[in-house]
Amino acid sequence: MTQSQIEGAGAYAHSAANVQRKRVHTVWLLVLCMFAHGLTFTAVPLLLPLIRSDLGISFTDAGILTAAATMSYALGQIPAGLLADRFGPRRPFFTGLIGWSSLTVAFAFIHVLWLAVVCLFIAGAFRAMMFAPGLSLLASWFPPRQRATAMSLYMVGGFGGQIALALGGPLIASLYGWRIALVTLALPGIIGAFTFRSLAADAPRRNAAQQLAWSDVARVARSSVMWLCCVLQFARFTVVIAFIVWLPSLLVADHGFSMQSAGLIVAAGAALTAASNLVGGYVSDRLRNPPLVIGGTFAALACSSWMLASTESLPLLLTAIAVGTIFLQFYFGPIFLVPVEVLGPRLAGTATGVGNLFANIGGFLTAYAFGAIKDHAGSFAWGYRAVSFMCIAGVVISIALARVRRHELARTGAPTP
Repeated sequence: MTQSQIEGAGAYAHSAANVQRKRVHTVWLLVLCMFAHGLTFTAVPLLLPLIRSDLGISFTDAGILTAAATMSYALGQIPAGLLADRFGPRRPFFTGLIGWSSLTVAFAFIHVLWLAVVCLFIAGAFRAMMFAPGLSLLASWFPPRQRATAMSLYMVGGFGGQIALALGGPLIASLYGWRIALVTLALPGIIGAFTFRSLAADAPRRNAAQQLAWSDVARVARSSVMWLCCVLQFARFTVVIAFIVWLPSLLVADHGFSMQSAGLIVAAGAALTAASNLVGGYVSDRLRNPPLVIGGTFAALACSSWMLASTESLPLLLTAIAVGTIFLQFYFGPIFLVPVEVLGPRLAGTATGVGNLFANIGGFLTAYAFGAIKDHAGSFAWGYRAVSFMCIAGVVISIALARVRRHELARTGAPTP
């Protein structure tokens, strides 16, 4: 081997080691940033009984608060995805995390409803900058056959933060009030954002052709797989809002639990969701059949939601919560992976943004509707029954998705299960 060949091999090894180091830093920092974000994402729902009492607002008003953040979050999905595909996902993710965390601090100093609504509306737009960029950034550092697992990993940090919030948030709020609790919970997000900006990196592009061309975006609108996944995303996030946003209020208002007891149940549920989220991605990657995982998950959630609406028994109630939280995000990776399989990684951010737009339209409607149902009907039961019927529809649509996906993968020449 000549001296030049030895030097070339050494340079290649050094470059490969540098890329691997950036991969490890980016993946772990993103998970830790999602942990910090998880501390504040469910802080308002968990502390909602205290916030309602302090601001003197009804359940409907509380629904408007949550809906405001969800609406702007939904509207920001496609722009965030386009930015991630065009310029790389690292910078949008940083912008989203620092903006969301800073506005969470601002929310703690607000004393009137309309300012709280405005604050959460703007904060939701910043949070949109985290989702599609963060998901595509994680997936870009993993090989194709591990990407459902990688996408599931995105949620692990967030659920870890929710567990910490559920265990520590009510305690901090009981000692110092919900306002000090929010400020305390937002500080890790601000610190994490600047650390991420310094150490994380976009995955290297193999060639310039991988960069998004604006003409490619029209393929998303023409894709039958994308539209079916959008409907499924609508149903998916409807269930998420029903469980994450309104479950603490269901436990406190309809079943007489204390804030601390509700926090423990939410923490246990978040732990189950975090673990099953990774399992769902792994199962999908192993079977190479995401629609099967999606349909089975909707079937389990249909049963859980109906039980929440119907039971007064404490053991059955806890069983329904356990089943619901286990399957709440079991299909998270698979449901975002399917459009990327068909459209290709170049459109990963855009496809993710489109899917999450429809998801958050469902979340926006659910956030408002559950509060209005509680004020008018006196309980949340009819809301959870409606969610159950939507999950049954999700099973049917998953069967249609399986057929269309096979056809599209065969047409494009991609490998099929």
